Amino acid sequence: MRLLIVEDEQRLARSLARGLEAEGFAVDVSHDGLDGLHRARETSYDLIVLDIMLPGLNGYRICAALRAEGDETPVLMLTAKDGEYDEAEGLDTGADDYLTKPFSYVVLLARVRALLRRRNRAGAREMRVGSLRVEPSTRRVWLADEEVSLTTKEFAVLEQLATRAGEVVSKAEILEHVWDFAYEGDVNIVEVYISALRRKLGGGRILTLRGAGYRLVPDA
Repeated sequence: MRLLIVEDEQRLARSLARGLEAEGFAVDVSHDGLDGLHRARETSYDLIVLDIMLPGLNGYRICAALRAEGDETPVLMLTAKDGEYDEAEGLDTGADDYLTKPFSYVVLLARVRALLRRRNRAGAREMRVGSLRVEPSTRRVWLADEEVSLTTKEFAVLEQLATRAGEVVSKAEILEHVWDFAYEGDVNIVEVYISALRRKLGGGRILTLRGAGYRLVPDA
C-alpha cells in the first residue's frame, strides 16, 4: 500500500517514512501544504498522514479540499495542538483520525493499520481469479483451499494484479504503487517479485506481455 506523509518537520517525516517503509509500505513525503495537496490529487494513495500546521496550506484546508472533490482517502491528522476544539475542527473537515504530538510511533502504526482495515472492509473483502483468492483486509491468499504464504511486497504486487485481473498492468504502475515516488533502484525488481509469485502460485497464472506489462489470469 502507498502512503503520503505531509509533514514540515523534516526529521519527524524521515523517521515516520523509514518506520512505515520497514513495515512494507511505499511512502512519499512532502514538507509543504501546496505540494502535499498536489501529490494527493495526482497520485492514488491508500492513506494520508497529514500535519495541520504546514507552510503554504494548512492541513485543515488540504483535507477539506480533498473531501470537496470526492476524495475519500483515509486521513490521519497530526498536530502539536491539543484541545477538543482543534480535534473537532480536524474531524469536521473530513479527517478520519487525529493524533497529537508528541506521540508513540507504535500508536501511529496501530492507527494507520486500523484505518486501512476499515477502508478494506468498506470495499471489496475478497478478490477471486479462478481458484485464487486474495483478501486485502487480512493480506491473505489462497489457492483453492490451501493458503499461500507471501511476503509483504509479494502480496502488494499480487494485489495490484488482482485488482485489475484480466487487464495489463505495466511495470511502471506496479513500481509506483508498491514502492514509492522517489524509487531509484533497479526497475527489474518487479520481475524478481513476479518470478517469486509464479513459483508460489503457478507459472501460467501471471502472463508477461513484452513491452506492456503483466496480466493475472484464471487457472491455466
